[in-house]
Amino acid sequence: MLKANPERLWDALMELGRIGETPGGGARRLAMDALDGEARALLRRWLAELGLAVATDRLGNIFARREGTDPDADPVVIGSHLDTVPTGGKFDGAYGVIAALEVLRRMADEGLATRASVELVIWNNEEGARFSPMTMGSSVFVGDVALDFALSRTDPDGVTVAQALEALDEPGETVAVGGRPFAAYLETHIEQGPLLKEAGKDIGVVTGSFRARYFVASVTGEAGHVGPTLMEQRHDALAAAAELILGIEAIGRARGRDGRSNAPHLELSPNVRGVIPNAVRVSCDIRHVEAGPLAEMEAELRALCERVAAERGVRVELAQYFAFGPIDCHAAMNDMVRGCCEELGLSTMDILAVASHDAIPIMGYCPTALFFIPSETGISHNEAEWSTPEQCAAGADVLLAATLRAAG
Repeated sequence: MLKANPERLWDALMELGRIGETPGGGARRLAMDALDGEARALLRRWLAELGLAVATDRLGNIFARREGTDPDADPVVIGSHLDTVPTGGKFDGAYGVIAALEVLRRMADEGLATRASVELVIWNNEEGARFSPMTMGSSVFVGDVALDFALSRTDPDGVTVAQALEALDEPGETVAVGGRPFAAYLETHIEQGPLLKEAGKDIGVVTGSFRARYFVASVTGEAGHVGPTLMEQRHDALAAAAELILGIEAIGRARGRDGRSNAPHLELSPNVRGVIPNAVRVSCDIRHVEAGPLAEMEAELRALCERVAAERGVRVELAQYFAFGPIDCHAAMNDMVRGCCEELGLSTMDILAVASHDAIPIMGYCPTALFFIPSETGISHNEAEWSTPEQCAAGADVLLAATLRAAG
């Protein structure tokens, strides 16, 4: 059975990882910054070496097409993203792109012809670390997010997505976003947790997802001088937010491994050493496998906001801005992935996605499969994220086999 070239795969992944490499061995390439632009240029060069036509759409998604023998057949699409979080690793997203590149390279090595065309996609701004919302490129492609809205989003410095794309100044034709069908979409990714390693399994086949709800808790207090203001006079928005954060953590901890709760982002005003904060925005989320417990968690979150507001003499407004899951995975695509794993002698387990990936919005657009390789360190979005060369090669082998089956 045809397999990936493991040394070439690993060398490409490590070469890509040197762009934006951090002191701790990770990578920092925020969407559409200069380093992300370097990474995109490197992939363009590698794709051009394969003689592939490369196009960029108006939101910065990159497509490279290897023509099939049937011009009327919809393409099979494979890929992921290149952008990272500020303290990210070398594998999240990037591995899926490099595995897809290796699929095209092996097809070229063997001179393989497929009935359907095979396209590699690099989705723009999956992480949402610089521009919100996350999975922006794939979500606009399928019509879940309006193009004009996405182009108008700003980073903390006030730069819009449209301006960031213009600054990239990438060569070639710019095409419309979306508006064309896919026969299938396949994405491989590192697991962002420890379950595959704990179970001793080679591949995790995503069959569903956690349910997640995302909120912003806006805390409004009263500014004052940190020295003269008596403690009993204070309506400190940051102190109230700190109590909220600890309470949010407790909500998830009470659910064991089936629950998650997070408060990872703060916006603080006036953020001056001598002034009691009068406004804090806490971005938070709750997640659970089941709908009932998730509803209970939301009720606890709302009650927590009311209690902190009353006890601290502040105002707390909780607004939901995003919801994720449960996703509807494609059973036949998953069966195909499992069949490829069996032929390759790789063990599998069914696994749930706890976070979103570009494959998630695509699942409502065409038959889609998402599968994970183990995380050797059991962690992601961290400089320490790591998968072994053997684990990376196994995932690329599965992607190659599944792509060839899907493309005929």
